[in-house]
Amino acid sequence: MRRLRVLISAHLIALLGCVSAAQAQTPNPQPQPERTGEEIYRAACMACHAPDGKGQPQSVLGFDPPKTFPNFTDCAASSSEPDFIWLAVVHLGGRARGESHIMPAFGDILTDAEIERVVQYLHSLCAEPGWPRGDLNFPRAFFTEKAFPENETIFTVTVVPSHPQSVENEVDYEHRIGERAQFEIDVPFNLQQSQAGQWSRGLGDVSVAYRYTLYDSLPRGSIAAAGAEVTLPTGNEAEGLGGGVTIFEGFGMWDQALPRDGFVQFQTGFERPANHDVAGNSAYWRTAIGRTFKEDSWGRVWSPMVEVLGDKELVDGAKAEWDLVPQMQVSLSVFQHVLLDGGVRLPVTERQTRSKEVVVYLLWDWFDGGLFELWRAH
Repeated sequence: MRRLRVLISAHLIALLGCVSAAQAQTPNPQPQPERTGEEIYRAACMACHAPDGKGQPQSVLGFDPPKTFPNFTDCAASSSEPDFIWLAVVHLGGRARGESHIMPAFGDILTDAEIERVVQYLHSLCAEPGWPRGDLNFPRAFFTEKAFPENETIFTVTVVPSHPQSVENEVDYEHRIGERAQFEIDVPFNLQQSQAGQWSRGLGDVSVAYRYTLYDSLPRGSIAAAGAEVTLPTGNEAEGLGGGVTIFEGFGMWDQALPRDGFVQFQTGFERPANHDVAGNSAYWRTAIGRTFKEDSWGRVWSPMVEVLGDKELVDGAKAEWDLVPQMQVSLSVFQHVLLDGGVRLPVTERQTRSKEVVVYLLWDWFDGGLFELWRAH
């Protein structure tokens, strides 16, 4: 028995030696290199979106392409939205953002890192580097203008609930011009109560503005712009519907991304009336700080913000007026091109002569789709 145990042990030792020798002679398997974004695109996306990113024709697809079929070489379309929108469509498919069900979901096929790489490759198909990226398009506050050029229409209602009461209904139309410019037209329609309790209504002071993005850096999370505005005395001053003077304004703004989806925006400007007998020169400072929260990773977006507003007439003895504006912006449509914001403007100084205001706006990014489109997942 002892001799048998010795023979078995000897055979085991010999077998282990052979295995070790075989392992030593077999080279270690090399890890496969990660696929680039272009490689992933050619394997998973090219059949529908074509090698150049412009989209295959119907004769190749075998079906009619949807009307929202993207052209990734169109810089105006491919640069305007934050990556969050792109990543959601690739992860969940087109129907999750209210778009065509033909776009499949890749969340169970590709890793998060692979989807990130293919989205960055899609951005590279825009051959013009001057277009600021959509991740620098931070949430819009009520009074602090943002530096990103936009295609939006904003419907704003401002209510002063204390006597004398007022209601201002304002339509702000913003239109992007090329890579970095934007013009803006603001038309208010006011309802104003007099001290005696009578109401007047009519057109307020219309303003026209132009601004240009001077600097943007996606790695730094920074974007800056400057512009000019003229406000025309189209409102009836005697009835409290306008200021009664043409005002020229120059302004600049700087927006900065913060960690964990935070952001801060700064704006400062100078106003010069055409007639100093009616009003004097003034300067203002505006700051908005907030953070964006996403529901269930890809769902509804909430952006609580607070603005700090300062305004001062540049005359001897004038005191600066300061306000706080806490607010909450929330996305309504699944594509997030329709947003709602609500807040209150609270006077910090001169509270005896100034009243709080309740402010609400509905923002429609009309470049992304119709006001009643892309509201629900299919």
